Amino acid sequence: MPVSLRSLRGQLVLLVVAALAVAQVISLWLFADERSLAVRAALGFEAAGRAANVARLVEEAPSDLHLSILRAANSPLVRFDLSDTPSVQHTGHSDGGGVEARIRALLDDNFSRDIRVELHEIQGQILPLPHLSPGMAEMHKAMMRGELSAVEMNLSIAVDGSRWLNVGTRFERPPFQWPFYSMLTFALSAGMILVVVFWFVMTRLLGPLRQLVAAADRLGRGEDVRELPEIGPTEVRDLTRTFNHMQDRLTRFVADRTRLLAALGHDLRSPLTAMRVRVEMVDDDETRDSLIASVEEMQSMVEATLTFARGLTGSESPEVVNVSSFLEDLRKDMVVPFELNGDRDYEARLRPHAMRRALRNVIENAERYGGSVHMHHELANGEVVMTIDDEGPGIPATDLERVFDPFFRLEKSRSLETGGHGLGLSIARTIVRAHGGEISLTNREAGGLRATITIPLAETNIAKGE
Repeated sequence: MPVSLRSLRGQLVLLVVAALAVAQVISLWLFADERSLAVRAALGFEAAGRAANVARLVEEAPSDLHLSILRAANSPLVRFDLSDTPSVQHTGHSDGGGVEARIRALLDDNFSRDIRVELHEIQGQILPLPHLSPGMAEMHKAMMRGELSAVEMNLSIAVDGSRWLNVGTRFERPPFQWPFYSMLTFALSAGMILVVVFWFVMTRLLGPLRQLVAAADRLGRGEDVRELPEIGPTEVRDLTRTFNHMQDRLTRFVADRTRLLAALGHDLRSPLTAMRVRVEMVDDDETRDSLIASVEEMQSMVEATLTFARGLTGSESPEVVNVSSFLEDLRKDMVVPFELNGDRDYEARLRPHAMRRALRNVIENAERYGGSVHMHHELANGEVVMTIDDEGPGIPATDLERVFDPFFRLEKSRSLETGGHGLGLSIARTIVRAHGGEISLTNREAGGLRATITIPLAETNIAKGE
């Protein structure tokens, strides 16, 4: 399953892998720097130890053996020389005093003798090591892969007889070795382990969240949603528990209000029937006919209210339907003719009977006030979009929302034959919103009214989905 970087799982995995990579790069850099310092310190202390030993031998041996001692101590790495003047003229140390302290410790001399130390980097083209032949230098350079960076150390140690033991040495900083295949294997194995671990952790975290998203979507469409199991981390458990409580409260709230409306409409039937019986006893024909008309209108409104309440409490299960075929069947079944065109071969989850009722109300309303009706449907941006156009005079802008209020009628004659009860559009909006959609009215520039119905196609609403 592809993972989008916009998802929580993708972003967390990317963040952790990036953080690990940065940490590894910093660690390697610090390791290389520490390694270089350690090698340089070791080479410097080794040369300082040899210088201290030679100084001790020079002081303890007869003067005629001094040249022999120096010849034996010389090597391609370190050169020794006895002189009346020091090769290091300044007394300040560039190494912080570490080399001097080591030499004094080896000579058991804390303060009496003068020891001078000079360290500096070698710049430009240099031989790998001093005093090497050109052939050996080239061989050494090839072994070091051409990555040379030398440090030169000069020592001047005061010895008996007012003479100076001058020591010169140069040591290269070894190039950092990159074991490519080892690093690649480590990176791949660490990355795979991290991805597997985080995939498992994210699945445990995101699984309950996906269930919660699907349940919230179904709840918004008015579907029955079972109580979600409380699984996953503590925060997700708390969120799931809160959702279950919210769903229970909303369901009870809507059910209570709907039952109240249905009970009110039902209880009005008895007094209206009694009133009808009493009205029949009125002697004056004109008064009796007027009262009978009023009672019949009230009874009709009560029946419409009960029908509206039954629509709110409907328990029809959603089904996956082909939208084009569904609308074509509706066109054939309706007495009111209308033109139908639009996209084909896409499906959606709808409550067929409820949606038929909503569309029938809108189409009949358009035919009653606007004459001919034209309907178009399409799938756009993950939504089913249905537009119903008529060729009537339209509606004042101030009433475009008011017509969805229960019992609101633009027709002022109060005739049920011409104006109805004013519940048709209200019922239609209730049904559409129960599907998670919306219905709105706009006046067309070319004249007439347009009703636009949108039904979102969320993941749980797409054909062959959950």
